[in-house]
Amino acid sequence: MKKFSAIVKREYLQRVRSKMFVFMTILGPVMLAAFAVLPGLLFSIKAGGKTRLAIVDLTEQKQLAQRIREALAHLEPESTDEVSVADSLNTNRQDRLERAGKAMRGSFSIEEIDVAGHTLPELKAFLNSRIGKGDLDGYLLIPAEVLQNSSSRPSYFGRNVGDLITREQLEDGLNQAVARQRLIDNGVREDRIDKLSEPVELVSYSINEKGEEGQEDSGAGFILAFVIAFLIYITVLMYGQVILGAIVEEKETRIAEILFSSVRALTLMVGKLVGVSLLALTQLAIWTIAFVVLSLYGFSQMAAADLNNFSFPSLPFSFFVYFFLFFAVGYFIYAALYVLIGSMVTTAQEGGQLAMPVVFLLLAGLYTGFPVIRSPDSSFALWVSMFPFFSPITMVVRIVSQTPPTWQILLSLLIGAGTAGLMLWLASRIYRIGMLMYGKKATIPEVLRWVRQ
Repeated sequence: MKKFSAIVKREYLQRVRSKMFVFMTILGPVMLAAFAVLPGLLFSIKAGGKTRLAIVDLTEQKQLAQRIREALAHLEPESTDEVSVADSLNTNRQDRLERAGKAMRGSFSIEEIDVAGHTLPELKAFLNSRIGKGDLDGYLLIPAEVLQNSSSRPSYFGRNVGDLITREQLEDGLNQAVARQRLIDNGVREDRIDKLSEPVELVSYSINEKGEEGQEDSGAGFILAFVIAFLIYITVLMYGQVILGAIVEEKETRIAEILFSSVRALTLMVGKLVGVSLLALTQLAIWTIAFVVLSLYGFSQMAAADLNNFSFPSLPFSFFVYFFLFFAVGYFIYAALYVLIGSMVTTAQEGGQLAMPVVFLLLAGLYTGFPVIRSPDSSFALWVSMFPFFSPITMVVRIVSQTPPTWQILLSLLIGAGTAGLMLWLASRIYRIGMLMYGKKATIPEVLRWVRQ
């Protein structure tokens, strides 16, 4: 036991005192925030300014062009000068979602084309030449029968038709304009259209297995389930690579030969895994504290705003117990796989190549979490939450989304713990021989022979 404690202490202190640990502990939350925010910001950048659009309205009333202009103006992102932070917080959830959608869209500079006295081929040739010279970005051709015939399809011609955001925004504006004009043509007063078209907001309430009504759900449960699944995935992946690197390093420097002379291979391997797991828990604890502090600060800023539209899903204490147990099971299952791979290879490059199937297995577990979030009580969710390589993610997602019966949770834990024990035993059989083999990568028949010895 003293040797085991010494190994755990060495693995933990050696890595927690390293500059890389400090660097990643600070950089981790920054990178996570950057990956969460930057894609949306970059996706919303319209580097070329406004889209210069010409509209050719061939309808009899010649009113669609103006209505499209008004609809597109309503869909454009609002200026940051017009909306303060306080105003943004005081709006309800529907308004915030609408503004978030607008933020990813662009703006238009619209020109109406006079079609009088010109044939359609002449108009198209003229506008095509303007696009070719760079005077226009595109033009919208509206057929004459679009208001009477739903199968009539307007056409968009442009230099960059691959800009899906602009194309979708243009289609939304066109549909709003056509629907508005059709209502007017059928006798609906224009001042009543906006009132009749006001959207309604759906409010959701959860019902538990006892038939009791829960609090209003703002969609935070879905987000929380995804965040937890991603957290388990990225943590196991990151610290599994740490274990792989440590195994290969000891093999390259031949430290294992010295250690094996005084410590059993199983004791050394498990001590290394526990030491790295404590390192992971330390880093996760620091990140959790930072997240809680930032969340409390954010809630304090929202205290004066309308917080009735936001609700955090209430989680019982048993969830945190299950989360820790499934996290530990998943960690040791995949850690054993990384130990096994590290024992078979001779260089870090070979280890990275051979570890790709493990990464794909983890990724498959993350992807299966999405249908589980949507249907946590389905047969598919039941079976993938029992599969030990997926259950650390899928069962936790089920517990967050819609808690399954206790026997299913315990059975999944039992299967996972048994698999983790089997994988650790298998890895130790390979570890004790593979760590002393140099010069070549082990073959599958050799590995099977090591297990039988």
